[in-house]
Amino acid sequence: MALKNPDLLVNAFDGAITARKGEQRPNRAFDFDVTFILTHPHLITLASQQKPPMHFHPYQEEYITVVEGVLGVDVEGKEYRLTPKDGEFPIRPWLNHRLYPILLPGHEITRFLLSAEDSHKGFQLDTLFFQNWYGYQDECLMSGKDFNLIQVLSMFDAGGCCMTFPNWVPFGRTLSQVTGVVVGRWLGSFLGYQPFYRHWTSDWELACKKMSTSVFLKRFAKGEKSE
Repeated sequence: MALKNPDLLVNAFDGAITARKGEQRPNRAFDFDVTFILTHPHLITLASQQKPPMHFHPYQEEYITVVEGVLGVDVEGKEYRLTPKDGEFPIRPWLNHRLYPILLPGHEITRFLLSAEDSHKGFQLDTLFFQNWYGYQDECLMSGKDFNLIQVLSMFDAGGCCMTFPNWVPFGRTLSQVTGVVVGRWLGSFLGYQPFYRHWTSDWELACKKMSTSVFLKRFAKGEKSE
């Protein structure tokens, strides 16, 4: 997932999904201009598989504005098919959601603007999270290996994301937060899993600064531990 263009922040699945720098509005943790190439073989494979996992962000509101095409978004069990006519679509904190490509006849790309408010917390949804999360997904798809749950939880914890638990689980949102910290951060770091990796990260200095704030992760904030 090499990035030669400084404006190209994410390039996953051999170019099937890309994210470039957007407008960079104030009070936003990130501003992306995202493109899904719907005719790309890897995108077709992804779209034919199970939808991405439902998740929520405790401290950030997320914003989606479709510029071209149609984007699928599930929020609390309701499916939305967003188009440019819908304008900016907000997803409030704590709401379970996911977004995904929709393959429709005659549609070759879906392009949308993606951003989230700045929570001013060390671990939040931001560029570093997306670079590493899509870098990891890219690695799994290209190599054919299965996802490692502890690695996923480590990345989600550092990205201000929590996995959605089934509705029958008592206090599911709180339990999800605790699981992210205990399994993703504490146990994960003990087993050698880290949330950010140098080969996927454009600002390794910032990644080290973030990891240094945790007694469990600070050992990874060194060059020899970056790969």
